[in-house]
Amino acid sequence: MTQSFNLTQTVSFLQDAEDVLILTHANPDGDTLGSGFALLRGLRSMAKRVRLFCPDEIPPKFSFMADGIKYADYEPKTIIAVDLADAKLLGDAKADFPVIHLCIDHHGTRQAFAERAYVVPEAAACAELIFAVLRELNAPITPAIADCLYSGIATDTGCFRYSNTTAQTLRIAAKLLEYGACAAELNRRYFETKRKAYFSLERMALEKLRVLERGRYAVTALTRAMYDECGASEDEAEQIAAIPRQVEGALVGATIKERKTGGFKVSLRSYEPVDASAIAAKLGGGGHDRAAGCTIEVESLEEAEEILLAAVHNELADLGKT
Repeated sequence: MTQSFNLTQTVSFLQDAEDVLILTHANPDGDTLGSGFALLRGLRSMAKRVRLFCPDEIPPKFSFMADGIKYADYEPKTIIAVDLADAKLLGDAKADFPVIHLCIDHHGTRQAFAERAYVVPEAAACAELIFAVLRELNAPITPAIADCLYSGIATDTGCFRYSNTTAQTLRIAAKLLEYGACAAELNRRYFETKRKAYFSLERMALEKLRVLERGRYAVTALTRAMYDECGASEDEAEQIAAIPRQVEGALVGATIKERKTGGFKVSLRSYEPVDASAIAAKLGGGGHDRAAGCTIEVESLEEAEEILLAAVHNELADLGKT
């Protein structure tokens, strides 16, 4: 059974931790990597041995977070997961970590898998929690750490545009700028720079865009053939997820992405009063009120579209929005 920790208990646990291994989730984003590398650097400042494990290759735009980091060879005694709502998000590596000693996370819909969990669903990003932890540990917030934490917060809030952005989020971001975060450069990297291959993928996604449920639901799909044709990466596909929700009148936007290993990954975005995590939960996933995801294990895109449409329809019907 998972023991719920508060900030004080989490800090105490980390003060005593030895030979730490930090886990991030598969298909890594700015928050899981920013939180992980910031915590790694903070704990190393306390003369602790720390490594980070990511189940997938780190996307190029986030690779700077690992600059200058070298890993010692040791058997981990303390395993910590960051921004991980479910152990299955470790992908094929899940079986390698039967015991996780602590999870630091901000997902309201989550599975109990760690021995201890410090979870604050009100936080816009896990990086907000890592910022609080490092401050309580009296670890120096170096410019490198500030860049990591800012990355986590900025990417999880859509550069502070999403409804999860709070006054506290903005206060933390301001402090990170004071600590040396290169906000302008990071914003350009994440939100204003795209490869030509991305534009080809976006064009294909727009061609597949459909508006259903009397305009309340917009959905598009990305197939392996589309990736191959334009040379775009799955990391670049994450930027497509925000597009369907931009359709005027849409309360739910979905992007269905065919996986290399089979099945389809679904990214959901919503506006009030629709809870994206409620839709995802019905399909075995989870996330946040306005951004969630799940995996649909079927063979064809048509089947995945039908299953997702049924879940969206039921949620809209429950809200009287059909």
